[in-house]
Amino acid sequence: MKNALTIAKFGGTSVANYKAMQNCARIVGSNDSTRIVVVSAAAGVTNLLVSLAHTPMTQEQITSTCQSIIDIEMAIFAELKDKASVEPKLNELIDELRALALHEEILHRNDLKDQLLSMGERMSSLLFSAVLAEENVQTLNFDVRKVLRTDSEFGAAAPQLEIIAEQAEALLRPEIANAIVVTQGFVGADAEGRTTTLGRGGSDFTAALLAEALKGDVCEIWTDVIGVYTTDPRITPAAKPLPELSFEEAAEMATFGAKVLHPATMEPALRQDIKVFVGSSKEPEKGGTWIVRDCEHEPAYRAITRRKEQVMVTVKTPKMMYAQGFLQQVFAIIAKHKLSVDLVTTSEISVSFTLDNPANSVAQRLNKETIAELETICDVKVEHGYDLVTVVGNHMQSAKGVSSKIFAAVADYNLRMICFGANPHNMSFLVNEENSSEIVTQLHQALFE
Repeated sequence: MKNALTIAKFGGTSVANYKAMQNCARIVGSNDSTRIVVVSAAAGVTNLLVSLAHTPMTQEQITSTCQSIIDIEMAIFAELKDKASVEPKLNELIDELRALALHEEILHRNDLKDQLLSMGERMSSLLFSAVLAEENVQTLNFDVRKVLRTDSEFGAAAPQLEIIAEQAEALLRPEIANAIVVTQGFVGADAEGRTTTLGRGGSDFTAALLAEALKGDVCEIWTDVIGVYTTDPRITPAAKPLPELSFEEAAEMATFGAKVLHPATMEPALRQDIKVFVGSSKEPEKGGTWIVRDCEHEPAYRAITRRKEQVMVTVKTPKMMYAQGFLQQVFAIIAKHKLSVDLVTTSEISVSFTLDNPANSVAQRLNKETIAELETICDVKVEHGYDLVTVVGNHMQSAKGVSSKIFAAVADYNLRMICFGANPHNMSFLVNEENSSEIVTQLHQALFE
């Protein structure tokens, strides 16, 4: 393909150390159409940054946590052939990391948290650019914040698509003609130029947004697994990689917990019909999963996903029996706090719904505020300790026998809530967290083995 444009994204394990980065550099070098590389923070770094941003620590603990991050970066730096060009910039980033971690307001200011959380990607893009240059290619380490404009919702910033497209054409397009551009995933900037982040897993989203802005042909997601599997291979070793998925299936899988994909990645790809490839940077020769608009084969069952740390909220009012507008009030409060609800069931006097609730997340903060506001209009009951298990497939609500086979597989377990029929691509259950691994294994056995 003449002048085809591929955007390649490498996850944390793919850029974990110098050797891993060399693998990625070879993948980039072997494909002439790859002009933009988006990198995550090196494996382990983001978790350390999250603890610095959210956990009260003594000065000693802060210094020691910073040192753990610096050790990871310096181990890569130590193996570079050309250290001189990288050293001053890396030292600058390390100084910024220390200053932010020790900032007295770090636990109370979301803008500072985002600045701190961006450090992992900024360091790994600098180092990866140097490793790539060792393969004798012209490279440029580019600050994504010049292009990736977002709103000011720190921790879960929303991209401003039109501005991103304009900036990408003006600033990125001229550069990719002469060099392979290495930039940061997960990071953006608001209108005032303050650093923002796109939420956990946002590096895939960055790659897809840049692919959309530059009307790319392929967005490659390189990770530590050979594509997308029928379920998480850590739950059941019988899981198999899928050669292809449709955008709809991939979007459902990502939304309901497939860790290989970030839920938002599919939106830009779908809007511009950009093919997405998911493969392993350790074993690129084994191929991977292609995600496309239309698949040749659309089976009833494609995959099973699990999303942990769910809360179930039940709102109840005796007045609901004949009350018009109660549901509207409830969902207006949820919408105001920008929360996304996955499952909903209603009865005469109550409504139950589930919310994502990972620790230290924006969702957890918003859940507290939302629940407090709901309590002003009704009785609210909050239950913890649930996981969400979803079977993803095609024509599920119209094909005979699809649901009975699923229910037969989970007959021995208590399903707290079931959602089916609103969408032809999924069936979801809320289950006790201690049963979720067994349920996924049972379903996988019944539907795929």
